[in-house]
Amino acid sequence: IVTFPLDLTKTRLQIQGEAALRHHGDGGGRMASHRGMFRTAVGIVGEEGLLKLWQGATPAIYRHIVYSGVRMVAYEHIRDSVLGRNEDASFPLWKAVLGSMMAGAIGQFVASPTDLVKVQMQMEGRRRLEGKPPRVRGVPHAFMKIITEGGIRGLWAGWVPNVQRAALVNLGDLATYDTVKHFLLRNTALDDSCLCHGLSSICSGLVAATLGTPADVIKTRIMNQPRDFHGRGLLYRSSVDCLIQSVRGEGFMSLYKGFLPTWMRMAPWSMTFWLTFEQIRRRTGVTSF
Repeated sequence: IVTFPLDLTKTRLQIQGEAALRHHGDGGGRMASHRGMFRTAVGIVGEEGLLKLWQGATPAIYRHIVYSGVRMVAYEHIRDSVLGRNEDASFPLWKAVLGSMMAGAIGQFVASPTDLVKVQMQMEGRRRLEGKPPRVRGVPHAFMKIITEGGIRGLWAGWVPNVQRAALVNLGDLATYDTVKHFLLRNTALDDSCLCHGLSSICSGLVAATLGTPADVIKTRIMNQPRDFHGRGLLYRSSVDCLIQSVRGEGFMSLYKGFLPTWMRMAPWSMTFWLTFEQIRRRTGVTSF
């Protein structure tokens, strides 16, 4: 909840200046774009109101409950039962990479419908300023509208780039945290404490933001694009098509639109999550992660 305005700002940054939208003639160039994270956030407050910084927070909470629960359970199962540790109880980097990407992909696939609703709700304020009619009036209406237009399968629109992003983010988050933590425990005087957890989470947040932002841009654009009566996207045929159009029309750095708010959100979130997660495990008598 505290860092959610950064998520909304990130989403708006990823959409602004979208080349495919301008070519489609859907009003992408009608509205003057805000430049940079700070001006985008100030623009949202000034033009839409302070509370609009939390638009889409409800489906975001639903998404994190499902996504975080599934990915953590899946990763530990893959690490301990499927891939297995070495005889000295260490977990090789290649196994951590593979396990974290699999866990992230599974968790995000299950949670993808809530992410779709979140993105669409986050863009409602901008649509009103552009003179477009609102698409959704709340979480229940958003789910019903998506199902009406595209059926149950419509809830998983954009799931491919969504899963790709989650795999990369978890490569940065889960694999980095697990690897850095056990490296520190084996090679330094640090014990399994909050300091060790904090240092590991700082590393994981930075790597996750760096690896995940390009896929996040593609995911956001595919989920936010207008659709026909059959639920098919009007701007992009696939995540690869979106990638090509974005780079051709806006340059390579367009894939890192919203990186700063992404990292500013992920850094405290990662630290809060891992410190809390480790303490809960300790209090309940479960072994350290």
